[in-house]
Amino acid sequence: MHIEIQRNAVMSITNQIYHSVLDQIRSDFLEEGSPLPSVRKLSKQLGVSLVTVVKAYQKLEQDGFITSVQGKGTFIKKTKKEVVEGKKGSSSYDWQLSVEDYLPRSQFARFHQVPEKIHLSSSMIDPGLLPNRYLEQEIHRMLSKNPRVLSKYGGEIQGDKALRQAMVEYLQKMNLSTDPENILVTSGSQQGIDLIARTFVGPGDVVVMEAPTYPGAIDVFRGRGATILTVPVDSEGMRVDLLHHLCDKYKPKIIYTVPTFHNPTGGAVMPTKRRREILEIAESTQSLVIEDDPCSEIYFERKPPAAMKSLDKEGHVIYLKGLSKILAPGCRIGILAASGSIFKRLLAAKANTDLGSPLLTQKAIIPFITSKRMMDHLKKLRIALKIRRDLVLDILSQHAPEEVSWFLPKGGLNIWLTLPSWMDTNHFLVETKKEQITFLPGVACYPADQENHHLRLSFSYMNEQPLTQGVTTICHLLQSAVYLKNKQGSSPHF
Repeated sequence: MHIEIQRNAVMSITNQIYHSVLDQIRSDFLEEGSPLPSVRKLSKQLGVSLVTVVKAYQKLEQDGFITSVQGKGTFIKKTKKEVVEGKKGSSSYDWQLSVEDYLPRSQFARFHQVPEKIHLSSSMIDPGLLPNRYLEQEIHRMLSKNPRVLSKYGGEIQGDKALRQAMVEYLQKMNLSTDPENILVTSGSQQGIDLIARTFVGPGDVVVMEAPTYPGAIDVFRGRGATILTVPVDSEGMRVDLLHHLCDKYKPKIIYTVPTFHNPTGGAVMPTKRRREILEIAESTQSLVIEDDPCSEIYFERKPPAAMKSLDKEGHVIYLKGLSKILAPGCRIGILAASGSIFKRLLAAKANTDLGSPLLTQKAIIPFITSKRMMDHLKKLRIALKIRRDLVLDILSQHAPEEVSWFLPKGGLNIWLTLPSWMDTNHFLVETKKEQITFLPGVACYPADQENHHLRLSFSYMNEQPLTQGVTTICHLLQSAVYLKNKQGSSPHF
């Protein structure tokens, strides 16, 4: 078990150990019954005092995540509410636990693909709302015309030039001007985040993130050993006043933000003034800004402000645009826009990673995004998703306990719920799974000081019937929990 200790971090070393073990438990790296290093061994490994490790272990035991057996050691004991299937007997693979890894956390993957019947945990769009038939026909046409496309690598590592030109024209419609030489085609936005992290982030480098934020980005930056500092969000995104205060104390290497239809809250849209202020902070601190834009096209009221990248004159902003969600998840196409030596270094990182994205999927989407079909598709998609958003809001208004609140999503794919502070959504998830319903526990969206009483519902993947059933059932379970709490005076056992 690898734990990265940052001695100059804001978080105490005791809490760093606590959260490192907890992250590995919640990422399923540590199974039920797995042994932890002894206090003496871990203190020697980390170069910290015995008392520091003892305090971390005591906190983990108090919270029900580990158990100490006199004379035998300390073992993982996930709370019963977080264990769906316990470890059954020994396995011939048990020896693998002795192989040290350097993955501190991978929580997002646990909730991205799940077997539950009503899937409300991932920000994916119902395949029935995507242009599958058109893309299928385009792939057949392309292969019949040029079958050798399957025999070729991706051509330019930077990405197919025709696709990059098409993306320039697409971004211009969103008031973002760039050129093909400053665009890098990636295997989705997730690869873009990973390329930036592996190029510019090393152990101890300060990365500022929103709280809450996209969990896939947390996993990547934690994997690089970054010191992650957080700034809360309000209805206009990252709090600039708190960001100023933070940057007065610490010089961030990177500021990561989802300014448009913020993930996971859905409701936050950063106005142009605040975007400009964050850019000014980046300029004064010589920091990079990662502007993650997964679905600014999915707006329900009015178009959001132009991207922060459109204001960038000195190359501080690295803009990420994913096409997977809104067009073709199976193609895994995204783009990264940057400039100067920053772009050149990211291109080198892409070459080291995969020598370029697949040519077939790049070619397949070009005719669609360059035609009127793309704009028509986005218009229909906005209408369909607004209907589903309104359906969920109506169910919540009618059936959710008054102790539950939520952001009003102005676009995007998610609704962020805040439950009573005594509820733990990791435990609540076990109850909803009994009804074959899943959601994303909010704790996965916090890089540091975790809050357990939030959850994210994605309304974009299920059609109206299972969506109604799933959200109504969640509301009834919440009502039961609140009723028991009020009646018994203590929290229900989940």
